Amino acid sequence: MTIVLTGASSGIGEEAAKQLAARGARLCLVARREQELERVQDDIHRKGGQAWIYPTDLTNADSITTSLDAILHEHPRVDALVNNAAHSIRRPILEALDRIHDYERTMQLNYIGAVRMTMGLIPRFLEQGRGQVVNASTLSAQVPIPLFSAYLASKAALDSYSRSLNAELGHKGIQATMVYFPMVRTPMSNRTEIYKHMRMMSVEDAAGWIIKALRDRPARVGKPLGTLGSLVLAAAPGPAVKLTQPFFRRMDKNLKAKLKKK
Repeated sequence: MTIVLTGASSGIGEEAAKQLAARGARLCLVARREQELERVQDDIHRKGGQAWIYPTDLTNADSITTSLDAILHEHPRVDALVNNAAHSIRRPILEALDRIHDYERTMQLNYIGAVRMTMGLIPRFLEQGRGQVVNASTLSAQVPIPLFSAYLASKAALDSYSRSLNAELGHKGIQATMVYFPMVRTPMSNRTEIYKHMRMMSVEDAAGWIIKALRDRPARVGKPLGTLGSLVLAAAPGPAVKLTQPFFRRMDKNLKAKLKKK
């Protein structure tokens, strides 16, 4: 099985690459940092796995095209794409009124970059009669969470695109799966100081969810809480937001208090 994996230089992507390689997958590793990709590749090779690297700026159309051309030329069959690369920003809307670039750059990577990768591989999937796209999302897209408007908007767009992909191409053997991760302990989440004392999923468990998505090909992978949140938000969006906001304000207050004690 040949899998294209973005965001493969650290965090969930790195761990997923190692777990998939250990299971015999052939990995096409995509990320911006070439040296980090080489490090992951070397680790996989030392353990007997197979991995190729494609340094790519996923916010740049030409860079994506160059990598896709190389991947399609070097690998006669591509079974799956995992759009794992993402950028998250934690900032209140009122502090972002003059920072529209936060929304633009987040959408460029999290949504446009993922869609460019997907669209570039769809012709190969159609030729093969089968292919899968696994899109990494967040539990926060299923419940009304404050402070992440740019990030959540990009994931909501990717969610809608995935549903359209299944509706249009599911009968041709192409399946899109959304993976709704809770907070995961990664270099990205560690950059937000307030989250140092928050319980999070490990990268090992998160990578396991990607493996589950590739193995079972469901429409989504996530927690029951996320499914419940989606149902409540769809049925009663107004009350859902009003009821959850005191909880999130209290959670932020408690995390800030723990941070001050250290």
